Amino acid sequence: MSAADPLLTPEHLDRGVVAMSGGVDSSVTAALLKAQGHELVAISMRLYEAPPRSDRSCCSPDDLFDARSVATRLDIPFYVANYVDAFRERVIDYFLDEYRRGRTPNPCVACNNHLKFEVLLARTRALGGRWLATGHYARVEEGPEGWRLLRGADTRKDQSYFLFGIPRDALPAIRFPLGHLTKPEVRDLAEQHGLPTAAKAESQEICFVSGEDYSAFVKRKLADEAPRPGTIELEDGTVVGHHDGVHAFTVGQRRGLGVAWHEPLFVLGVDPRAARVIVGPLQHLDIRALRAERCNWLSFERPPGPLEVEVQLRYRSRPVPALITPLEDGQSVEVEFKEPQRAVAPGQAAVFYRGDEVLGGGTIEITRR
Repeated sequence: MSAADPLLTPEHLDRGVVAMSGGVDSSVTAALLKAQGHELVAISMRLYEAPPRSDRSCCSPDDLFDARSVATRLDIPFYVANYVDAFRERVIDYFLDEYRRGRTPNPCVACNNHLKFEVLLARTRALGGRWLATGHYARVEEGPEGWRLLRGADTRKDQSYFLFGIPRDALPAIRFPLGHLTKPEVRDLAEQHGLPTAAKAESQEICFVSGEDYSAFVKRKLADEAPRPGTIELEDGTVVGHHDGVHAFTVGQRRGLGVAWHEPLFVLGVDPRAARVIVGPLQHLDIRALRAERCNWLSFERPPGPLEVEVQLRYRSRPVPALITPLEDGQSVEVEFKEPQRAVAPGQAAVFYRGDEVLGGGTIEITRR
């Protein structure tokens, strides 16, 4: 496909692109839009040269076959776009680099930010499409104050946490047809439309780590780099063990420390420059504040001064009340929690909500007890 492809032109303004992963969610997304009378082009992203096999991951060659089968069933033109290089550079390399730095990455956020709602949305616009539709469980709605990103109606499947990085001006060009549905309803619709993916299992793993533990994946990928052994220490500097590389540790970790101590120890922090892993008792994992940087705002250009919000620190975790104070650069905020929060890791996402509305979010850089 190229910008000159005639399938999508400005003369066909009811046409759009649907991102097809080969799962039941994107399949039903396409079926619903087709039933509404839209003219669609289905695009699947090829992200790997030779991905690991697992029936709990996504974006494998089998998934591309399933996506093509659904598109054929719905009589939708289908294309595979090769984003192997972009995925490696923007997602896998980022994932590995974050572990090198002793941080905890969120590859699903990176994939949505850079692949789906940057690269694929740009492709949609280049083809003359008005909008890009995906199978995310979230909602985009236009209100009196403009377009808003909202949680999905199915609280067990809500994926808005991963979507805070969508550019604000892109919201009118995004469609989430499953936002008002529950997962059982989506399964039922897949059956009603006779889709071959109706009974397909959920993808629940980091797609490119499928089939192995993430630490084993990181170790294998970094095997050509000289490992830097170091110490495992208490906060007062007492050495209680040694390690072969900080990439194997993340804040909150208990298992796999290889340390015998008179009380359970947890990873409190990682210092990659000194090759130190700092450990301590469970209660020392509690923090009262953090700084989030590289924030993207969806409900305003930047927060209008200090603002009381709910903050979600992990996918499927409960949002907690906090006060955010914008810093001078406009892309960073100080976050003060009303109650201490446990095992918050630099590198993860902090997403700010007002009820169901996603105000914005950023990357956790610094935590404070």
